[in-house]
Amino acid sequence: MQRALEVAPGALTWTILIAPAVASFIFAPYIAVAMLVIDVYWFLRTAMVVVGIRRTYRRMKRAMSEAWWPRCLALALPSGAPDPRRIVHAVLIPTYTEPYQILYETVRAIADADDPSENKVVAIITRESDRRGWENVRRLQEEFSPRLRAFFHIKDPLLPGIVVGKSAAMAYGGPVLRRELDRMGLDPVRVILTDLDSDFRVHPQYFANVTYQYVTDPSRRECLFQPIPMFHNNLWRVPFAVRIMASACTQWQMFLSSRPDRLVAFSSYSMSMDLVIKAGYWDDDVIPEDSRFYWKSFFATHGRLKVVPVFLPIYGDAPEASDRGMPWERVKTHANQYNQIKRWAWGVSDVPYVTVRLLRHAEISLWLRARRYGYMIFNHLTWTTLPVLLLFGAAVPRLLQEDWNLANAADRLGLYAFIIINIAFLNIAALILVERRINPPMPRNWGFTHQIWAYLQLGLYPIIGLLFSVLPALEAQTRLMLGMYLEYKVTEKVAEGTVEGTA
Repeated sequence: MQRALEVAPGALTWTILIAPAVASFIFAPYIAVAMLVIDVYWFLRTAMVVVGIRRTYRRMKRAMSEAWWPRCLALALPSGAPDPRRIVHAVLIPTYTEPYQILYETVRAIADADDPSENKVVAIITRESDRRGWENVRRLQEEFSPRLRAFFHIKDPLLPGIVVGKSAAMAYGGPVLRRELDRMGLDPVRVILTDLDSDFRVHPQYFANVTYQYVTDPSRRECLFQPIPMFHNNLWRVPFAVRIMASACTQWQMFLSSRPDRLVAFSSYSMSMDLVIKAGYWDDDVIPEDSRFYWKSFFATHGRLKVVPVFLPIYGDAPEASDRGMPWERVKTHANQYNQIKRWAWGVSDVPYVTVRLLRHAEISLWLRARRYGYMIFNHLTWTTLPVLLLFGAAVPRLLQEDWNLANAADRLGLYAFIIINIAFLNIAALILVERRINPPMPRNWGFTHQIWAYLQLGLYPIIGLLFSVLPALEAQTRLMLGMYLEYKVTEKVAEGTVEGTA
């Protein structure tokens, strides 16, 4: 059953991609109409995404302008709610090969956050063999320990049988951190644990905002708080293809924040230590730690898990390697981008895990199980098939069926498809306006023409997305289908330097 469920997503994807070409030899008119229906769906979906992104942007502006810690102190607490002054934020950061400067900025953002020092705990996980990582943590402890309640260094021995990667590091570090917090006498219900990537910098209001939502939500122990990841730290240093993908990922997460029913854990997120214990921590034999932890929490809470969008940014790095030069010369950087998306797409490996457990957990309503499962399958399938069908689907019947190609109806349907797709692409203009408002300032040596060109490049997303999103996702599904399991590859991190940016 495990292998059958691993084969299913890739087999279904390839069936959807191949079927229009095969069917066009006999049913060309029907395939052409089906492609037009897909174009109409894409138009409606794009409009919905733009509306969701703009709604999230407005909520972000309001959230970023609030002073959340004074609001916490001014709360009239309902009966049974914890005192916000006693809520401790424990931040768990797995690292490997990250430069000191990147870790420094990550920890500095935590220390500078608008939350009392006695309410913040940092724990950094390094491999037991990573002596350079030991030295980095020692320097950070010397610098920031006075500004934190505690600063722990967890040394992961890489136990036999694990799949080396972030999830395994979190699986080891989570219980170790809990023991340290127990020694400090901290109640797990009053500890909010944040799973933080080593290059992510929290917004100054993040901890206070999460505290406010935590103490005011009666279901706080079954909540997972998801900020909006923005890959902005090095946005203007990376080649335009990587920058386009960073913008697309940021805006997709902004859209999902407007639809909490579709939101799952991604990259960096927060929840009570009590929920982490109930879920059984992270798994040490998987690659996609965020989606797997979401599903473990979903089942541990019998479907009551609530993903709460935090309308505050959390700033990370776009994939970048140490290579330099013109965009076409930065092969390692582009490879990092490809491999990062492939690692995210490996979340399709959760399908067997989720399928089996959804059948076992009959206490969860059938509607909720069907809806969450449907979203997961639909997202993975459309990720790899919809862009291909949009770009090439309308042309396939005309190329493979000569009689249909000569029909007037084929010309009309082709024209309708062309108009619909181009109107949908006009929505990119609305997304560019959002980008201008959320992006960091451009390098000072970029002239007006250079700046305009940097935004116009977003119009290349259909091609860039095909190369750096659809292809790696298709590879991930095909690998799972063939049993060629993915190995975790650490993404190289580059500290900020004197690079002025590329176009």
